[in-house]
Amino acid sequence: MKKYILLLFSLYSTFVFSQKTESRKLTKTEIHERELENTTDFPIYRAIEFQDKGGVFELVLGENQKKISEKDTLNTKIQAICVVNDHGGFLEKWRINDLLEDYDPKETNIWFWTKYCTTTDLDGDGYIDPVIVYGSKTEYGEIRRVKIITVYKNKKYVIRAVECDLDYCRSFKKDQNWNTLPQKIKTSIDQLVVKLRKEQNLLLKDG
Repeated sequence: MKKYILLLFSLYSTFVFSQKTESRKLTKTEIHERELENTTDFPIYRAIEFQDKGGVFELVLGENQKKISEKDTLNTKIQAICVVNDHGGFLEKWRINDLLEDYDPKETNIWFWTKYCTTTDLDGDGYIDPVIVYGSKTEYGEIRRVKIITVYKNKKYVIRAVECDLDYCRSFKKDQNWNTLPQKIKTSIDQLVVKLRKEQNLLLKDG
């Protein structure tokens, strides 16, 4: 009997702790069918559905598309919202809002850097840890700000960077709660920072 109970427990533990997480980009049709336009104040740039031990979630990235031209789309505000379907409506889990800063040289665009945004389980606990990356550019087309926001157990852990040719106006700061993140997540984000430096020719350092 004891062997049977131990076997059941082993099978249960294997099932619980090896549940797969899934993530995929939604099509425009799926976005419309799920009525995700009702979740954000801005046009939806991208929507991602992900599933983990906590349920099925929709992550909506909205950009206000203030100026649209043949060459580019310029945004003055962005918004990221994570929701879960709740009895036919949406229950918000967390959100991110940001906008252009008053600075010289003038910031003219803020956008989600979706190439570096991820919805994966970084620490292997069965829950997805979204990473949202966005940046801003100046009127001269230079990257000024970069933010990397990791969401762990619905709490945000932020890295804020300002690019500048001069030491005094350059910064790279991690939130005070950063060290409370699991080591696997911190290592993953550190690798992302290295990747950004290499691929985008950024300094991402303090002073």
